[in-house]
Amino acid sequence: MASLSIAAPNFTTSFIGKKITFRENTKRQNCCFFRRSPRCAALSYGGNAPKFPRVSVWDPYKRLGVNQDASEEEIWGSRNFLLQQYAGHERSEESIEAAFEKILMTSFQQRKKTKINLKSRLKKKVEESPPWVKNLLNFVELPATEVIFRRLFLFAFMGGWSIMNSAEGGPAFQVAVSLAACIYFLNEKTKSLARASIYGLGALVTGWVCGSILVPNIPSMLLNPTWTLELLTSLVVYVFLFLACTFLK
Repeated sequence: MASLSIAAPNFTTSFIGKKITFRENTKRQNCCFFRRSPRCAALSYGGNAPKFPRVSVWDPYKRLGVNQDASEEEIWGSRNFLLQQYAGHERSEESIEAAFEKILMTSFQQRKKTKINLKSRLKKKVEESPPWVKNLLNFVELPATEVIFRRLFLFAFMGGWSIMNSAEGGPAFQVAVSLAACIYFLNEKTKSLARASIYGLGALVTGWVCGSILVPNIPSMLLNPTWTLELLTSLVVYVFLFLACTFLK
């Protein structure tokens, strides 16, 4: 009898209010030794984890204790704080997570609705615009951001090259290379060399005319005195060639 009592002793504690065998007590102690978490702490005291007092609150913002105009960082912070405070109580954790997910879903739907409204407004403005504006927009497209930056870098390089060689000669060679690049890019989109050449030459002529009109009206104090009219006009041409080969269909 004495050997049986030593092998599996039973202890009664008034704090917990029930019998706990030596093996069960050892198992819970091992759990809390290897996993230092609030859940294990709750188990060591008989599962008396704190209960979230706003479990049944319908408004997800009030349940998390934040305002409706709270920032995303504030919502995340409240959610993490509450999960840490009421860890170990399954229903409380589920209630906190459900309120957080509902707020995220509402925010996503509002953003999606705003984008749709913006597209609808732009589409409505285009439909209400004059016929010549509609015809002009039919020749314009918005390419990928990567394509825009690549071509912007190319023509910016041509402009820098022209400025660096301004003392040696005019930018005729750089303008010719830029025109060839513009026609090449347009030919990739239109699949018509003739159409691409017309667009490229049109952009060259338009840029040169605009540059010849615009540059003389710029105050001389804003310009480098070593830059010639031909160089400044070529810089305007690079802008028009970039716009033509990037945004024209």
